[in-house]
Amino acid sequence: MKRPFLTIALIFSLLNYAQNISVDSQNFSPQQLIEDILIDSDCISNVSVTNVVGGDFSDTDQSYGYFDASGTTFPFESGIVLSTGKLSNVAGPNTSLSDDDAPDWNRDADLENALNESNTINATILEFDFVSVAPQISFRYIFASEEYQDGNSNTCNYSDLFGFLIRPDDEQTPFENIAIVPNTNTPVKVTTVTPGISGSCPPENETYFGSFNGANAPINFNGQTAILTAIANVIPNETYHVKLVIADHYNYRYDSAVFLEAGSFELSSDIGPDLLLATNNALCEGETIELFAYQDGQNTYDWYKDGVLVQGAPGCGTCGSYTVTEAGTYSVEVSLADGCIAYGEAIIEYAPLPIGSDSVLVECDLNQDGLTTYNLFDATSAITTGNQDVYVNQFYVSQADIADDNPISNPDAFQNTIPFQTIYAQIVNQANCVDIVELELQTSNNTLNIPDLDGCDGDITDGFAAFDLSEVDTTILDQIPDDAIVSYYETEIDAFNETNALPNTFINSITNSQTIYVKVSSNNQCFSISTVNLNVLYTPLLEGDETITNCLNALDPLTLYGGVLDDLPNNYYYEWLYNGTTTDVTTLFYDATETGTYTVNVTDPNGCSSSRIITVLPSETATIESINVEGIAPNNTVTISISGEGDYEIALDDSNGFYQDNFVFTNISQGFHTVYIRDLNGCGTVEETISVLGFPKFFTPNGDGDNPTWQVIGNEEQFNQIESIKIFNRYGKLITQQLTSYDGWDGRLNGNQLPSDDYWFVAKFIDGETYTGHFALKR
Repeated sequence: MKRPFLTIALIFSLLNYAQNISVDSQNFSPQQLIEDILIDSDCISNVSVTNVVGGDFSDTDQSYGYFDASGTTFPFESGIVLSTGKLSNVAGPNTSLSDDDAPDWNRDADLENALNESNTINATILEFDFVSVAPQISFRYIFASEEYQDGNSNTCNYSDLFGFLIRPDDEQTPFENIAIVPNTNTPVKVTTVTPGISGSCPPENETYFGSFNGANAPINFNGQTAILTAIANVIPNETYHVKLVIADHYNYRYDSAVFLEAGSFELSSDIGPDLLLATNNALCEGETIELFAYQDGQNTYDWYKDGVLVQGAPGCGTCGSYTVTEAGTYSVEVSLADGCIAYGEAIIEYAPLPIGSDSVLVECDLNQDGLTTYNLFDATSAITTGNQDVYVNQFYVSQADIADDNPISNPDAFQNTIPFQTIYAQIVNQANCVDIVELELQTSNNTLNIPDLDGCDGDITDGFAAFDLSEVDTTILDQIPDDAIVSYYETEIDAFNETNALPNTFINSITNSQTIYVKVSSNNQCFSISTVNLNVLYTPLLEGDETITNCLNALDPLTLYGGVLDDLPNNYYYEWLYNGTTTDVTTLFYDATETGTYTVNVTDPNGCSSSRIITVLPSETATIESINVEGIAPNNTVTISISGEGDYEIALDDSNGFYQDNFVFTNISQGFHTVYIRDLNGCGTVEETISVLGFPKFFTPNGDGDNPTWQVIGNEEQFNQIESIKIFNRYGKLITQQLTSYDGWDGRLNGNQLPSDDYWFVAKFIDGETYTGHFALKR
């Protein structure tokens, strides 16, 4: 019955000479696809297709059909394919996006329930019944998808769904999905079988990933799995129902397909899972495993290793099991009584045993009785010889404990019971293979000669100091191994347990003197635990840094003081530096003749020293550069300009009066005044007389000697600015003119005394300006 369809398939394959697969959605009915292409076996009977669902593309295309890959690089020569898009878009090359949709192409509830997912659409379904004469069936398949995208993080997040659902032919039993990652219950999807995307997601079941596909791939999908096998246990001669289904997830974008190899739906015999290095479940060197293929009935068994018969004559009736002792691909053909054959296969790989080394662990023993506490993991590097692929799993006290799997419960704090005790370490590699090595526990009696470490007390005499513990390293270099690691602890327990290690800069926690513990380790083992005394030494106490002033006009040098605060300043060594350069002064005092920065280092005979900085700033009495008087009393401005190194302020007429930092005065009365300029740093006061030009408001030529003339008030420089002065009576009559500023007017006209009255004057200055005023003559 099947031969005509096989003939058609053969003709179809002969027409396929291209490097891409070809597909056919028209020449095979669903019954033919299942019965004649996928199964094609008389040992699986009563095959009946019960349901078919696909996309309605309103043309001659379908979402399922036959494929022929002969002459291409695709792993299967032919078979059937189910897609979430058009079948015509399944064939390569991989140069376009398979991204199809169709109206009313709905979800599949059975697929969602079996995979515990939701929101499927575009479900392609082939359902059929069958009867098997063997207790197990299997078939081979490849899942491919556009959602596999090399280097794209979307590969980590999105996947269409498919399932091979099987159950007894009753609607009460739920479907079981057999499209799972081998040796797991994980459904095969883009996100569960992937090499991972760098920076986005790690590999997942990478062993079962096939490849990302380039443009020249024979199928039009971006990636595919390796060849996988779906296996189901059944009850012989009972009817089972199978639902092959694939669906888009959430939306129709980025189609997927599942390829089922022609003739691969066959009777099978479960002889055990593959034991692979890649999945870390390979056998360990020296181990054996029994493969079982027994089935009820008068059956015969032929066992093969790598395709070569390895057990008994063909048709062995008592060879239902086989003992594996070396790596290979093992298969069995179980010839059933009715002439059918069930096939079973398992790949067995071997992992080498980890290589360890018998070692010695040395720990320090202060009381030298040979008994101490060990962190057994300190010997890891020696036991594993530094191999990062091997780790120490457990430790045992005896061989009997190894046999009873009774490991040491506290390996990080194990106390030996006898000197030179031997214990056993179990090492494990990545393949979970183990080895046992011996570890001898020894004690160290090395004692280090460590001189006291001194530290200087700080600015406050409190018995605490900062110690540089690395200085101890230098003193013991010739006593310890070249690879030694030195660490410091406050207590002996901390040193043994290597907890609470002290920093290199350590401030003592006990005043004046403290003993701490020095642990030296070599090759991760204790070489010695010794002690060192920390002594806090007295440090000279000094006054704080200060800034003082040196008067440049002073005759004597400025004496600087070292600043020692105790009563015996002569007990120290002094070093003075000027602007960072050492001077030849080594006494308590320094006579400074220059301004700048002076540093004094004061050192105790014990070697501890303190320092203070004295900054000497220059100052001096002011130098008056100019006095500028503008205007005539009472409307005038007096400006004094000075120079000098100091900070200055000025007062008018009263040296003990009000001083200001503004060197400008306004509206000063006529006549002579004294200004006082003093240095705020105490370097002295200078004074100067100033004159303010003015015209008297009255004069009294009455013979008493007081104010006998009306005369301009000022100094010679100011007088020289006046060109002429004219005096008028109240009626504007000129009384006198060209009166010099020195002579003044005595109140006479042509030798006659003028009466008491109000007189006016006009002063003309050489710059062309004039000043007009009036005054009273009183007799």
